[in-house]
Amino acid sequence: MTRQIRIVHHTGYAYREPVLGSHNEVRMTPRASREQWVLSSRIDIQPTPWVLSYRDYWGTKVTSFEIRERHSRLGVTSTATVEVTRSEEQAPGASWDELRDPGLEDRMVEMLTLTDHIDPGSELRNFAAGVARDAGPAETVAAVAATIRERVDYVPGVTHVRTSSRDVWKARAGVCQDMVHVALGALRSVGIPARYVSGYLMPAADPVLGEARKAESHAWLQYWDGAWVGLDPTNDSAPGEFHVEVGIGRDYSDVPPLRGIYSGAAESEMYVEVEMTVLA
Repeated sequence: MTRQIRIVHHTGYAYREPVLGSHNEVRMTPRASREQWVLSSRIDIQPTPWVLSYRDYWGTKVTSFEIRERHSRLGVTSTATVEVTRSEEQAPGASWDELRDPGLEDRMVEMLTLTDHIDPGSELRNFAAGVARDAGPAETVAAVAATIRERVDYVPGVTHVRTSSRDVWKARAGVCQDMVHVALGALRSVGIPARYVSGYLMPAADPVLGEARKAESHAWLQYWDGAWVGLDPTNDSAPGEFHVEVGIGRDYSDVPPLRGIYSGAAESEMYVEVEMTVLA
């Protein structure tokens, strides 16, 4: 089924005192792909900045901007309408021998690197290795995802963007980006290329057409099985017609919706509001 979805994402910073200027990057424009057609998109920024748009190394659209005037509030609004059609095509399937081919390992090296941040620790790595000894790559992915969903509770506010996967696994709690990081570490530890996907997920399974719903940014992953295959560890399911993809990267640090620096001594407070509306 094809769904037409509008996303309105407001974010920015309020400063305790006026700052002298700021430089920022925004990654909030949905991606165009075989499963997702971008009908319209725009980024509105206040105060009016100097803007440069480009696609980063991973193919994510970036709006880079600089404000060279005093301001006490920075506001960014991304408005986009997309059509999402999730295919039921099956991936070709990859064997362990294919994944261990030096040519593939070289091509996928960035999505195979196990950093300290996403390493979930020996318990989950050993579990993944044990499954991989007796099952194929796709079955290993399914087992890892099911274990994460069973062991890690979705609890907002207990982690932050710098929380390591090892700490998430130990605490048995986190949010969607934490579950993705844990899964990335486990899969890469056994040689399965996996990458981080940022985007949005409609919060209602059966939304009313035309009714705006409060939503949030969401994260899931894609793993290599002869082609990139999506998996949402938070829901232990494949991405569906209500998942809207924005960017891909090695982990969250490659795809934050907004990041930047400012000149001044004032403290800042970030705000975020997301609305999603199913139009058809």
